Amino acid sequence: MSSASPGWLKALVLHGPNLNLLGQREPNVYGSVTLDEIDRLIDREARTLQVKVSCFQSNSEGGLVDAIQQAWGQYDGLLINPAAYTHTSVALRDAIAAVKIPTVEVHLSNIHQREAFRHHSYIAPVAVGQISGFGYYSYILGLHALTRHLRDRQSPKSERPE
Repeated sequence: MSSASPGWLKALVLHGPNLNLLGQREPNVYGSVTLDEIDRLIDREARTLQVKVSCFQSNSEGGLVDAIQQAWGQYDGLLINPAAYTHTSVALRDAIAAVKIPTVEVHLSNIHQREAFRHHSYIAPVAVGQISGFGYYSYILGLHALTRHLRDRQSPKSERPE
């Protein structure tokens, strides 16, 4: 896959339903940072990692599935906060499995400390890993984890740090 510049990776960042309301919606659970601010923080951190990111938010399950399918062959990795669809969407899970793009799932809140119905993720079994509970910083941690995973896949084992 050709990236933005030699050595640069390309990552798609997907935000699920209601995340467009960040900063207003339940700040005691999700924090006071807006989605636009999160996107700027992701972009700034991505540049330091030599990753070109594209961010997209949809309240529609179909819109997210379409974005995942369109990412096939265009992006090296996927960073996704599926929000409420984490716990309900076989369609998102199947789309991620179909395109085989390495995926890191992130959540602002710790989904395992919340209501029981939020403990299950349909996405986790098809993701490289899951990060939750660190507020907006979950995205930054997820970006670092995704980048490390992608770079490790590119380099021979002999070149990887111990």
